[in-house]
Amino acid sequence: MAQLWGGRFTKETDKLVYNFNASISFDQKFYKQDIRGSKAHVRMLAKQGILTEEERDQILEGLDGILADVESGKLEITAEYEDIHSFVEANLIDRIGDPGKKLHTGRSRNDQVALDMKLYVRDEIEEIDAELKKLLEALQTIMENNLHTYMPGFTHLQKAQPVTLAHHVGAYFEMFRRDRSRMVDIRKRMNTCPLGAGALAGTTYPLDRFYTAELLGFDEPTRNSMDSVSDRDYVIELLSAMSTVMMHLSRFCEEIILWNSNEYRFVEIDDAYSTGSSIMPQKKNPDIAELVRGKTGRVYGALTSILTTMKGIPLAYNKDMQEDKELTFDAIDTVKGCIALFTGMVSTMEFRKDVMEASAKNGFTNATDAADYLVNHGVPFRDAHGIVGRLVLTCIDKGISLDELPLEEYKEISPVFEQDIYEAISMKTCVEKRETYGAPGPKVMEQIIAANKEYLKNN
Repeated sequence: MAQLWGGRFTKETDKLVYNFNASISFDQKFYKQDIRGSKAHVRMLAKQGILTEEERDQILEGLDGILADVESGKLEITAEYEDIHSFVEANLIDRIGDPGKKLHTGRSRNDQVALDMKLYVRDEIEEIDAELKKLLEALQTIMENNLHTYMPGFTHLQKAQPVTLAHHVGAYFEMFRRDRSRMVDIRKRMNTCPLGAGALAGTTYPLDRFYTAELLGFDEPTRNSMDSVSDRDYVIELLSAMSTVMMHLSRFCEEIILWNSNEYRFVEIDDAYSTGSSIMPQKKNPDIAELVRGKTGRVYGALTSILTTMKGIPLAYNKDMQEDKELTFDAIDTVKGCIALFTGMVSTMEFRKDVMEASAKNGFTNATDAADYLVNHGVPFRDAHGIVGRLVLTCIDKGISLDELPLEEYKEISPVFEQDIYEAISMKTCVEKRETYGAPGPKVMEQIIAANKEYLKNN
């Protein structure tokens, strides 16, 4: 059992205790970050005269060799080691001898693991952001191609007012754009370097923490050594932001599942993103959308877990904090996979424009516009509201839409109606007259799409 401690112990750790305590099975995931941090630490030690240049170069060469051998498969990370830190150090000592024993000078596993986790999370934030950008680009394409694709907008899952597919998808564009901004915020706030904080109280070696931070791309070193080793706020923030991403994906998936049903028939999901039934040959199931919706709870669970873990921990580092990794790693992989699959699904999905428009007409989504027609002809809105309500009841009795109701029947309820009512309640007019900023009117949507294009170009 390769460990970085043991001098004051008189007997071997119980095997069950060792296995329970060990983290190599999961923290091996950031071997790159551990080696990167070690290389920066060694360069700083040499700069400060704590190591010689020759020792620095030997250690750096040894670390590069370990990295190359792990990535080529020549060197395997095994359960023989307690954690990724002991794996790297033990192999370094095997390769270069005594200089390798100086790698840990002025450093604790506490600030080392804090650094590794920050480097890993920072790298993963950039990958998540890249996946979100691809999704936004896919939504932008849908918006550009559907400025005049009319569909019902909903409240309470009831057809409400006519919108366009571009406008509906644009709502999700805004959600995922906010998700990207949260990633940027987290990365900025977490970008301080904990290396040099030691176990909790710094070190007596003359470390240059600003230099280490610079080498590793941080804005500055952390300001309090106790907070440095016990801070997992950035993990909580990332899990919270990822939970919000999954919530947004889940909402969209729920709509796609509904739209894909025989009752809606708004979309046709590509065969590559659908599955069949083992018993019912006619079935084409939206399994990807359902799985993304289902995996949302998995990410929520990771957030709840780390919040629960951290709530009772006193300063400074405690072993409980090892629990920050497995669920966070899983949540990150889950989110990246879900975004990528969802992007592929929506990019290949076929929208049935005729069905969408017919649904908007048959759902009386133009009823408000009929009331506005009366208001524009001098009828008080509250009276207009009642008149159109009676019109809708008439249409329901006849099984027709407002567009199909004869003019004479309009006039029976209110003589104010004239032939131009049909133009006033057409889907085209209903949408095009909605030109306040943020509404579905095509002129407004063209401005929004142009702004989105500029945003995607520059961010």
